[in-house]
Amino acid sequence: MEITNVSEYEVIAKEKLPKMVYDYYASGAEDQWTLKENRNAFSRILFRPRILIDVSKIDMTTTVLGFKISMPIMIAPTAMQKMAHPDGEYATARAASAAGTIMTLSSWATSSVEEVASTGPGIRFFQLYVYKDRNVVAQLVRRAERAGFKAIALTVDTPRLGRREADIKNRFTLPPFLTLKNFEGLNLGKMDKTDDSGLASYVAGQIDRTLSWKDVKWLQTITSLPILVKGVLTGEDARLAIESGAAGIIVSNHGARQLDYVPATIMALEEVVKAAQGRVPVFLDGGVRRGTDVFKALALGASGIFIGRPVVFSLAAEGEAGVRKVLQMLRDEFELTMALSGCRSLKEITRNHIVADWDQPRLVPRL
Repeated sequence: MEITNVSEYEVIAKEKLPKMVYDYYASGAEDQWTLKENRNAFSRILFRPRILIDVSKIDMTTTVLGFKISMPIMIAPTAMQKMAHPDGEYATARAASAAGTIMTLSSWATSSVEEVASTGPGIRFFQLYVYKDRNVVAQLVRRAERAGFKAIALTVDTPRLGRREADIKNRFTLPPFLTLKNFEGLNLGKMDKTDDSGLASYVAGQIDRTLSWKDVKWLQTITSLPILVKGVLTGEDARLAIESGAAGIIVSNHGARQLDYVPATIMALEEVVKAAQGRVPVFLDGGVRRGTDVFKALALGASGIFIGRPVVFSLAAEGEAGVRKVLQMLRDEFELTMALSGCRSLKEITRNHIVADWDQPRLVPRL
């Protein structure tokens, strides 16, 4: 079957993967209301396309923290990618590099920062969980720096793991032939089998629940890398992130895997953008499956988006070629959306190009 859109990879992944693995990637927290909402909210934003504009040349390039990339579509951190495909994070890194975009490597990757760096050139960010043992954190950050990673994406929405009922039912644990490679030498690379979710037990034992804004400042004392705060959903926290020295903000609800009944990220985006007042770039992850979604996020003020599940599902289906195809399909769809909306560069995408169902019934904006 010819794949013509990103969502089709999920169907193939579900057929190919063991149930425990598919459920781990696919599920959200509790009732999974936010999981559905992350997708559905995009359909409540419509376009106001501008016509008769010369769109023969379209420029999708942008810069993120000073790094030039081919498009505002990047790869979010997703854990344990070798459960999806033997090449795991290696394949994702090569696909991102070939597409001229950024990959974010998860702390809980099944390949280490050094192994991912060895795949060749590319702009890579490192997602960080703060462990109770701060020496572990300092060591990990230093290794990421040495391996040429360019930024730290600090996950701030996980003092405890969300209740993912599929993982509880499946007694989720990392398959025995895999380890959390970044922690292998620290005796933190294995996950015990439990009568619950093995990951929930691991997080309860290792991840620091005392994490607070002062730790964002502490992180800046141990690294010169820019810090993106990942997991912001309110204007208040956007302001605090900037005051704490964040170089950027990622509006994220952790793929709807943490607190259920938080808004879709596309719904929370505008509040965060307004609070940031252009002082730092704001990015979005969660629910992006189409080029039209990318355009909508940029129209609401995002500087770029990150994709998570589409990467692991395409990896499961077709390895590196699958991830390359997902990035290419999103790129092509986004370029087409720009052309049909009358935008030739990212700076031409404005709030006037969309109407959201939460807008006041608006008259045609004054030019």
